[in-house]
Amino acid sequence: MGTDINGFIECRAWHLHEEEEDAVWRAVIDLFFLNITRNYDAFGCLFGMRNYANFRPSAGERGRPVDASETVRTELDGLAQWPDQAFGTTWITWTELKAVDWDEPAELPDSRIHQYRQTSDGLKLVGKASWDARFAQALNLPQRPSDPPPTWPDGREWLIGDTLYRSETLRRRDAVREDGEWKPVWTVMESLASQHGDDNVRLVVWFDN
Repeated sequence: MGTDINGFIECRAWHLHEEEEDAVWRAVIDLFFLNITRNYDAFGCLFGMRNYANFRPSAGERGRPVDASETVRTELDGLAQWPDQAFGTTWITWTELKAVDWDEPAELPDSRIHQYRQTSDGLKLVGKASWDARFAQALNLPQRPSDPPPTWPDGREWLIGDTLYRSETLRRRDAVREDGEWKPVWTVMESLASQHGDDNVRLVVWFDN
């Protein structure tokens, strides 16, 4: 069973409130229309969910915003009776996203060993896993996954048969690529912020199994 992401982009538009009343947050678009890719590296980097790559999350488990939009409140209230359908709720503003250092490395090497094969175009990444039977046997490790999985010094390599196993530390831009699946989300948030201000645009997310 895997973990998926859900959420909404919200905006607080100052011209849409009555005089002398505080502006309220409104849901602008469901994340479903922009990005529902199951990318655990991105989930971990941004929100601390499935954080196998050991990033310092940009916005980890802050909970539901106290001033969440009516749409978000309704969605989460409706899911409250199914804990596996809405967990890890958090949010991040466009101001915070603009301040992210995408070259920042994870705090530790990836807990998954990266696997490469030699091709005519050079080494090709073919997978990464926290436990691999062939790797475990070659290194005399326990023949079942451990929790937490071991981490190895960054850059350490093992050539086992035709597979090169390597311990690597990811950077944020490796997890959230500039032209990757999150680009449509950032484009919408940036457009809204240009009209209403960086602090008045945010992404609210939660996860389900």
